[in-house]
Amino acid sequence: MRIKFLPFLLLIATSFAAEQRPNIVFILADDLGWTDTAVYGSKYYETPNIDRLAAQGMRFTNYHNCQNCAPTRSALMSGQYSARTGIYTVGSIDRFDWRSRPLRPVDNVTELPLDKITIAQALKQAGYATGMFGKWHLGEDAEHHPSKRGFDEAITSQGKHFNFTTQPPVEHPKDAYLADWLTDRAEDFIRRHKDGPFFLYLPHFGVHAPWQAKPGLIEHFKPKPGVGGHEDPTYAAMIASVDESVGRVMALLDELKIADNTVVIFSSDNGGVGGYEREGIGAAHSITDNAPLRSGKGSLYEGGTRDPFIVRWPGVVKPGSICDIPAIHVDLYPTLLGIAGVQPPSNYQLDGESLVPSLKDGGAGLKREAIYQHFPGYLGAGNDTWRTTPVATIISGDWKLMEFFEDGHLELYNLRDDIGEKTNLALKMPEKAKELNAKMLAWRTEVKAPMPGPNNGDTSAPGKSGKKSKHKAKPSSDE
Repeated sequence: MRIKFLPFLLLIATSFAAEQRPNIVFILADDLGWTDTAVYGSKYYETPNIDRLAAQGMRFTNYHNCQNCAPTRSALMSGQYSARTGIYTVGSIDRFDWRSRPLRPVDNVTELPLDKITIAQALKQAGYATGMFGKWHLGEDAEHHPSKRGFDEAITSQGKHFNFTTQPPVEHPKDAYLADWLTDRAEDFIRRHKDGPFFLYLPHFGVHAPWQAKPGLIEHFKPKPGVGGHEDPTYAAMIASVDESVGRVMALLDELKIADNTVVIFSSDNGGVGGYEREGIGAAHSITDNAPLRSGKGSLYEGGTRDPFIVRWPGVVKPGSICDIPAIHVDLYPTLLGIAGVQPPSNYQLDGESLVPSLKDGGAGLKREAIYQHFPGYLGAGNDTWRTTPVATIISGDWKLMEFFEDGHLELYNLRDDIGEKTNLALKMPEKAKELNAKMLAWRTEVKAPMPGPNNGDTSAPGKSGKKSKHKAKPSSDE
């Protein structure tokens, strides 16, 4: 008799476990800088809903993504660094005139390779309903569209905020604003899957250029005095629309009485579009300012890679808490698995570490010693100016080391004392620079990171190697 009832009991146990799994909502802004919300320091932009999310959850102060969108999205979805996916930037290497530079960049992959197991696939396999509405940027063809990468429902759109198109094509009012329309789709998904568990990925195209916003919101900000490089009313209105989206999702979770069993995460994909003039990059137009961080989108200084990251997990995360540990995009995948109580896919490499221990205790450290970035290419800004040349970074504790591949020079910063990366300590502390550089080289070897080759006019791809570049690494001055 006991044997006959065993399958039934197992079914009950499985159903009970599924009901207890928290829903997960991940809202991702596009090009929203580290200081572009009030809770992260802006005195001009208005973000009451994002601020409330932070008050109810944990705010990370030292979270990083890549310098622009596609590699970040690849890392978030695959759980792997760019060195494993081949996605380092947007488009081909010929977007910018690398032929005027000393190195030939590594060819860029533009679609997430099909052998990568996405976080959506992992959660779907564990019984989650999965939905994605917004900017994908990892392949729009039949094989690479998110509807084929683990999302039960997926509608993509980017490029316009008004008169936008979607893939697959979906009818919508001609005067619809994209952020509002995507939130409509997200709300519909939540209502239909309120009994859970569900994973909703809401990657907005806002606040990416073209800078377009709803007229009423623009008028609201026009009389407001700018503060600290935050002064554009259209950009402020775009941020307000993303904030409205966050508020609508939070309100719906409350209405459906599922907020207590739903984890809400908010972040952005790279630094804000600003801070270029201080770097002598006048050809790049700044719409915002990431100060006190250095530079902006397209750079691997902190202004280009440090982003807001907020997690609300009722009953687990202490409201209003702060975490200062260095974290990075590849941590999202194992973190979501940890939240869901799901084991990682077998025989699949994950580069990040679950942040669940830190979510439970903001002071809890992680097992790893460092986080890394590897960018073997160029990002221009017009008129032969560059937001970045080929570079790699390591952040270990308070320390950040950058190795620039064109001439091998090193820059060393103590981010706790010098968050603006104004004082290069590589000459004053050569042993520390050497120590971090050795760790970086060991990591490059481990992940088989490809290196740019010399620009000798050869159009073939440079060879892959995790070894040290031919250029001898040497410290540079602050200039």
